[in-house]
Amino acid sequence: MNDIATWVEVGGVAAGAGGLGYAKVRAPRVYWSLVGLPVTWGRFTWTYRDTMEVCGLTVQPSGFRAFMTRNLARRDVRPIAPKVRRVSPTSTGLRVVLRLPAGLEPADLAASSERLRHAWGVRSVTVAETKPGYVELRMTGYDVLQRVRMPRTAKPRDLVVPVALREDGSVFERDYRKVPMALTLGANQSGKSMYQRNLIKGLARLPVGLVGIDCKRGVEHGRYAPRLSALATTADIAGQLIDALVTEMEDRFDLLSLYGVSDLWELPAEVRPVPLVVLIDEVAELFLVTSKKDEPARDRTVMQLVRLGQMARAIGIYLEVCGQRFGSDLGRGATALRAQLTGRVVHRVNDKQTAEMGLGDIAPDAVMAVTAIAPDRPGVAVAGDTSGGWSRIRTPETTPDEAAAVCRDFAHLTPDPAFLAPFRPVARAVPPMPAAPPLMQPRPVTD
Repeated sequence: MNDIATWVEVGGVAAGAGGLGYAKVRAPRVYWSLVGLPVTWGRFTWTYRDTMEVCGLTVQPSGFRAFMTRNLARRDVRPIAPKVRRVSPTSTGLRVVLRLPAGLEPADLAASSERLRHAWGVRSVTVAETKPGYVELRMTGYDVLQRVRMPRTAKPRDLVVPVALREDGSVFERDYRKVPMALTLGANQSGKSMYQRNLIKGLARLPVGLVGIDCKRGVEHGRYAPRLSALATTADIAGQLIDALVTEMEDRFDLLSLYGVSDLWELPAEVRPVPLVVLIDEVAELFLVTSKKDEPARDRTVMQLVRLGQMARAIGIYLEVCGQRFGSDLGRGATALRAQLTGRVVHRVNDKQTAEMGLGDIAPDAVMAVTAIAPDRPGVAVAGDTSGGWSRIRTPETTPDEAAAVCRDFAHLTPDPAFLAPFRPVARAVPPMPAAPPLMQPRPVTD
């Protein structure tokens, strides 16, 4: 009987270990909640002060404090580490709020994030300033970007579109009210098109107008025609469409002046024009010309784009520019246009210079993170902002057919402004696929 009980206990332990091993691979959230979180919390609690001292994240106490500690408390004087104010567990990691002592700044902790990650055995550590003197350490216990699953609460609203998942488990959102103009860079097969598909899939559900500029004969944006208010498929048509947008911008400014306001959203709802999002698939096609006679038209198109980037935010026209490479080597006006694009998302690129074009001027520390993106992880990118912060993100896998289906389902939301009538796309009939030849050729049966 004792032998049977022993075998039952051994079998139970083996089954439990096997279940935890399976959960670690297939259900990392469950494994983190059961095993990873208690272990990491305990390691953080017991090694916090020593880790801060080793990483150089302490400051010397004031003379008065050192005197009181030595003479009244009868203890050795030790450097002061940031004080832990709150520890909060999450389904993906751990959040720790720290009060910084005088002499430390958030950049000091951000520079040591890799050392803290290894010291506490977590996947990543990011630092975010919550208010003056306080920072939040966001630890991620496992690779959240391995299989991206957007939370059910991540729904498009107003002009906010959830596009991807951050490395710390939070949702990366494209907020056009806060960041009206954006640039997305990435090499072939880097996931740049998937990022744009997720963006269009979210925008299609909102009451906005979508304007597509796809100079590759519309091979990318053509399938979204039911939800597009305008589509340009060549550089010449794109130039005319951009001119029409600039004329509309001037008319909208006249409307703002008439009502004595400075922003589209201050207008009464009954006279407020519909906001427009201009999606440019490959911006280099607007810069490259084959002969000198095309240069004046190219320069005009680029300068009109720069005008939209500078002023169109106030009247509800937003730019979403995508490309493989975007720098001064494209031609005149490229740098001026890039300076107007506040939001930056850079996928895997072919050279370091492209990463520097996208992030070097706003988040220099993120350039090395871009060059470290593996080719076998499409959709992984680095998102930066003008505050100098950056984060790794990854978009969920979305097929072109899924995005096109959403555009068809919400085609009734497509606005129909008169100035875009000449550029309205026509739904193309898809030719039937040729039938595959039979694997076996029939042979007549003879007597």
